[in-house]
Amino acid sequence: MKTTRLFPAFVIAAALTLVFLTAARADEGTASIKFSDPAKPGTLKVTLTNGDIHITGTDAAEVTVKTDLKPESPEQRPDGLRVLTSSSSYSLTEKNNVVTLTYGSGDWPGNGGDFAIAVPHGTNVIVASSFGGDVTIEGVTGDLEVKSLNGEVRLDDISGGALVETMNGEIKASVRALNNKPLSFTSMNGEVSLRLAENLKANVRLRTHNGSILTDFDDKVLVTKTESVRNNRNKGNRGPRVSIGDDSTINGLNADEIRAAVKAAVQGANEAAQEAATAAREAAREASRESARAAKEAARAARGDNDDDDTMPVVAPIPPVPPLPPMTGGKIVTGTLNGGGPEIRIATMNGDVTLRRLEKDK
Repeated sequence: MKTTRLFPAFVIAAALTLVFLTAARADEGTASIKFSDPAKPGTLKVTLTNGDIHITGTDAAEVTVKTDLKPESPEQRPDGLRVLTSSSSYSLTEKNNVVTLTYGSGDWPGNGGDFAIAVPHGTNVIVASSFGGDVTIEGVTGDLEVKSLNGEVRLDDISGGALVETMNGEIKASVRALNNKPLSFTSMNGEVSLRLAENLKANVRLRTHNGSILTDFDDKVLVTKTESVRNNRNKGNRGPRVSIGDDSTINGLNADEIRAAVKAAVQGANEAAQEAATAAREAAREASRESARAAKEAARAARGDNDDDDTMPVVAPIPPVPPLPPMTGGKIVTGTLNGGGPEIRIATMNGDVTLRRLEKDK
């Protein structure tokens, strides 16, 4: 009888222990940090090698980070040492109302880290993703700057200025207010889709090389014109300009074949540029290793140490996101939305540019 009475109690105790352990593990993946002056809009800077980032504006007064990784701890270890860097942890600091989150090491690109970050609505956000990962920002009214090498960039329900640049990936954004702030979206390879509240006022400039420019705004609301692309580098050349129509042919190729050939050539050039960038990063990494080895050998020689231990870790810095090449030519459409206002610029090398009414999604 005693055994049967103890069994339920044992089960309950085990269940409670499991609940406590689960809660403890959930807390381990969450870190919070406050702005030094919460009365003023703060800034969040995120820099990482690769991984997904999801930033959400909230009514909270602090920045909260959720991830499977552990933050670096400034506390000393039992042996008296303090951890300065760790490849499996991220850095989260605050100074002068700027919260900085950094993750990455010399693994190049190493294991990715995914982050879900909650910030006050009015926070300004700066994101740099060096190798790849999707970036999502929603419900933030501060200014946004996102630079990414590979991955989709999505901005939902924003109302501040925005500068977005990605080498390979789609850009999708929905804007309810502009607050006299400009917007700029550029992708080398990927569609750019922007949804605007129907009553917004703006000047627009839309460009694509291999794709279409599309809209569902009424032609009385969005008044546009198509610009002619001229070669300004040789103004003295006043020769005839060639227009490729649907029925025209050049060297036996029709318009669709010419466009397909141009698109393939542009994609090939982009792939070559990506390979060159990868090679440059690998060369920089190897140079960093050689420099570290040389410094170690010099230090070893100075102290007369002949130990051949090569276990010293070599940590390369997170590479900066390469700037996009200047984009010229292509099909350009300019115009005014509801009479004109802040500048909105959209450009892509390969992909459609779409300007839609935000209410269509509701």
